[in-house]
Amino acid sequence: MRNEEAPTKLALGITDNNLYTLMPLAVFKGLLGIDDREDKLAAFSLVTSTFTIEQFCRRRLLRKKYFETVEFCGDLLLPLREYPVTDVLAVFTMSNEQVPTKLAITINNGKKKNVCGEILEREFYRLVPDCESGLDVPYSIELSPALLRYRGLSAVKVVYWAGFGKDIIPDDLRAACMELAAWNFNRYRGKRIGMTGNIKGAGKEGEHFEMSMPENVRTLLEPYKRKLI
Repeated sequence: MRNEEAPTKLALGITDNNLYTLMPLAVFKGLLGIDDREDKLAAFSLVTSTFTIEQFCRRRLLRKKYFETVEFCGDLLLPLREYPVTDVLAVFTMSNEQVPTKLAITINNGKKKNVCGEILEREFYRLVPDCESGLDVPYSIELSPALLRYRGLSAVKVVYWAGFGKDIIPDDLRAACMELAAWNFNRYRGKRIGMTGNIKGAGKEGEHFEMSMPENVRTLLEPYKRKLI
């Protein structure tokens, strides 16, 4: 028997791997009882809801690689903008001209090594959370005091991974995405979801006010709004 579903899936190109979403498409469809004929609308609802959530929280939530330059003013603790940080790939120094500074760094055996465009070795920095508990907290790079001895150091460039991987997204964040995507999905299908009954006009159905986001979604997202660091 010929499989009629596979060509449709292939033509649409819709998979969880190429969707920027906090919830898998298959899970969303299963919970709402959506069939494959509405894959495009379901996927669109998930993606737009994810971007809306990130805009509300003022931060990226899905795991991504970042290249961040942090100004150095003598403080050894340098906050990173995105979080939670899952891995630091590289840290290297920058001069006032925004090029790697040539530094002589003392290592354990007493010898010195010139650093010119090379990444700092792990012994010269460590990743520290800004709070002792909690998964969703900001992180900082703590530099070795040895770097205070070198002139011309104006910034450090950090290459790191931050955000939630699709396999470790918190349940309340997934729930917020599902609620908002379902709300949008029904609006796109023509149902008056998310509209109050406040009549502003004298027409037959009156004029209604449409909320930008359901209140229960806002409540779920409050803990994930960007923390000031």
